[in-house]
Amino acid sequence: MTSVEAVRELLSEFPVVDGHNDLPWALREQVRYDLDARDVAADQSAHLHTDIPRLRAGGVGAQYWSVYVRTDSPDPVAATLEQIDCVRQLIDRHPEELRSALTAADMEAARREGRIASLMGAEGGHSIANSLGTLRGLYGLGVRYLTLTHNDNVDWADSATDKPRSGGLTAFGREVVREMNRLGMLVDLSHVAATTMRDALDASSAPVIFSHSSARAVCDHPRNVPDDVLERLPANGGMAMVTFVPKFVLQAAVDWTAAADENMRAHGFHHLDTTAEAMKVHRAFEERHPRPVATVATVADHLDHMREVAGIDHLGIGGDYDGTAFTPDGLDDVSGYPNLIAELLDRGWSKADLAKLTWKNAVRVLDAAEDVARGLQATRSPSNATIESLDG
Repeated sequence: MTSVEAVRELLSEFPVVDGHNDLPWALREQVRYDLDARDVAADQSAHLHTDIPRLRAGGVGAQYWSVYVRTDSPDPVAATLEQIDCVRQLIDRHPEELRSALTAADMEAARREGRIASLMGAEGGHSIANSLGTLRGLYGLGVRYLTLTHNDNVDWADSATDKPRSGGLTAFGREVVREMNRLGMLVDLSHVAATTMRDALDASSAPVIFSHSSARAVCDHPRNVPDDVLERLPANGGMAMVTFVPKFVLQAAVDWTAAADENMRAHGFHHLDTTAEAMKVHRAFEERHPRPVATVATVADHLDHMREVAGIDHLGIGGDYDGTAFTPDGLDDVSGYPNLIAELLDRGWSKADLAKLTWKNAVRVLDAAEDVARGLQATRSPSNATIESLDG
């Protein structure tokens, strides 16, 4: 059997569960949720990494749609609700292709039906506005993970890419984790500081996830997971879902990005400025210093390392498509997952290994979180603690 045939056979039985896709945010930014203007039933490769034909070509069987909003949103809760509404509209428009999924059983039902299970994850604790009632409201609307921070600290947790303020989780932050456990909402530790990762593992009685993070030992970026944290995943039962973002997986891209950002600042621009004047400066830098290119093998190197440290039962995939401007060669969009599976087959990963990576681990983790929640709900009432009462 050729590698292509082996990959096709594997993904037909155990399709990819992807932990993080920012299509809803791209639809918000590009067309303000005008789903006729970006009809994902058709090829949208000129505008997006994601559409249904390419999801099918990529062997995707379940997708956590990110309902991300910016940390500086004036009303992050309302903006998050709009993102949730976008996902619901997508599912309603494409019922033959997409199926709403709230549980592990729903994921398996979608697989049997040949539809793409559609789950939601909220990216950043700012989306709950320091309110456990809001957290429960998001769960009631279908959100099945919360990334504790995005790029900036929240009042109760430190981010990987902000100055440390809380030293990890505050008392209220630990209460957020406990309430997520009681609900059955997965604790997502992508984007958080290593101190927050360790505190969350200490506080959580359910498996945690990293919805889109890679290995810090392979690429030294604070968004990635240190080995001592990966080593704790077997005892916790959780999983780390490797991301494809070049500046998180390729050290040369990390170094290039730092130099490009410094060049922007030296010319008086914020490193995220996308005005015409700023982009002229950025393009001139890129002409002098070509951007390093990650490949499928770059991502596979992370998975090889993560398997060695955490074990095959604790790995998954979280590409971050439509949430990054650049992608690795061979993983250009959501049709590219088979290239990664073929690379891993060539490296000696077995069909059983790959079935866990693509499907089984993600389903098991959500199922385990649901099981923990059933036990906690029998003994614990909803928490009405406030950040003022716990953190002062």
